[in-house]
Amino acid sequence: MDWTGRKVLVTGGAGFLGSNLSRELARQGARVTALDGFLFGGGANVANLRDAPVEFVQGDIRDLDLRVLCEGCEVIFNLAAQTSHMGGQADPLADIAVNAVAQLRLIQAAREAAPEAVVVHASTRQFYGRPEVLPVDEHHPIAPPDANGVSKFAGEQYWMLEQRVRGRPVVSLRLTNCYGPAQRIRDARQNFLGVWIRAVLEDKPFEVWGGAQKRDMTYVDDVTRAFIDAAATPACHGRIFNIGGPPPVSLQQIADLMVSLTKGKAGYVTREFPAERARIDIGDYYADDSAFRAATGWSPQVSIEDGVARSIDWFRERLADYL
Repeated sequence: MDWTGRKVLVTGGAGFLGSNLSRELARQGARVTALDGFLFGGGANVANLRDAPVEFVQGDIRDLDLRVLCEGCEVIFNLAAQTSHMGGQADPLADIAVNAVAQLRLIQAAREAAPEAVVVHASTRQFYGRPEVLPVDEHHPIAPPDANGVSKFAGEQYWMLEQRVRGRPVVSLRLTNCYGPAQRIRDARQNFLGVWIRAVLEDKPFEVWGGAQKRDMTYVDDVTRAFIDAAATPACHGRIFNIGGPPPVSLQQIADLMVSLTKGKAGYVTREFPAERARIDIGDYYADDSAFRAATGWSPQVSIEDGVARSIDWFRERLADYL
């Protein structure tokens, strides 16, 4: 797809994934509007879109008039979400207000203002729950371990219903552990790797919970390509896909890599998950994303070694903006 001059809306556009996607679309010539409400102390950061050639709109997806933003859009990349698992447990009403109810507001706005727009929806592997078999494909049973998984699944299904009933070209991408430049690092609210990056750059020890657990980590550049490929590939429309990464590695292997790359004073200790986290922990997870690879030709290009090194180097120069 030639993105030159195409009008695009990115919800959650000042967040980690949304800002990287917005910048890349703008680089390819799209006219990008990035919407973000800076809600829940999530991943949004004013530094993420600094000097970016995009139109930024700050507003809450729960009450903003979304029709104005959807007007004339050819593609909507929908990344607006409450993503904290513990946040969802603590306040499930606020969680579902963004992840499900506000999705219906966006659906209605798009019906009125952008009836032909392609929608790529950011979903999650979380609602698979604890895997029954590995790797996990799209036919795995749904068993959300927490409130956030329930609300995210509801939001995804509202979008897929829009495709089935009204024929809108919708793609849902179920993401795994995404990481890289612009992610939230001041705490572990977004994912574990962010707070590890902060620790090694500050030469402080960090904790590794469940160190033997395996994950497939997806670098942000690969995630960005997946979103763009999903929008541009008609064979994807109307489908749900898992997005994975390079071969899975254990959490302890990632921790060892980070310590070796920084050659600083930082080390780590391993411990069991705290009780409140253990109740919603899913154990090992890595995705079978062969369906998306077959549909688009996409594959992850950035290894965990290269991705972690790039991330550390990027944050080293910008640490103050992300604390």
